Amino acid sequence: MPGARRQIASAADEDRTDTDDGLLAVRAAEGDEEAFAVLVRRHAPPLIRLATRLLGSVPEAEDAVQDALISAWRKLPGFQHQSSFRTWMYRIVTNRCLNILRRRRPLAPLEAAGEVPAPDHAVSPPRLAESRAAAGDLQSALSSLSPEQRTCWVLRELDGQSYEFIADAVGISQEAVRARVFRARRCLTQELGAWR
Repeated sequence: MPGARRQIASAADEDRTDTDDGLLAVRAAEGDEEAFAVLVRRHAPPLIRLATRLLGSVPEAEDAVQDALISAWRKLPGFQHQSSFRTWMYRIVTNRCLNILRRRRPLAPLEAAGEVPAPDHAVSPPRLAESRAAAGDLQSALSSLSPEQRTCWVLRELDGQSYEFIADAVGISQEAVRARVFRARRCLTQELGAWR
């Protein structure tokens, strides 16, 4: 009999992972911690990728997403389902990252970072140097964008999100998203002109 209970519980867990976000969000709002855990497992990885791209720091991104998930858990009873749970979480994480970016002090120059560890010998040193230089220039160019432009550009160009999704996630019109992405592209093109 215990084996049968485990099979039934396992089947229930499988059903839960196939359950749509809306139903899981309703269950979580009613206090179902397992439903919320499924939502976290489902959405945390892309949210951390987004936060990392916006903030440029994995530890800072993980903290931002963790704070956003705690906030979502608390606010779930008031979630009106006017947008999808995914869009709602993107909005919470995006707002958290924008607040961090606005409060952030300017970054220290690269010279202050210290010695870089030895490269992996599987990659040629010139290629590695070029890749690091390109990544550094891109990071520098991204930091020259306003937090709002950077957010829209990252969601569009790196995450491949639609203008409609970005507008919902950021809380602005699609036209405003298009304008921010356009201005960000123009700025990045100017900043990264040497790499063209």
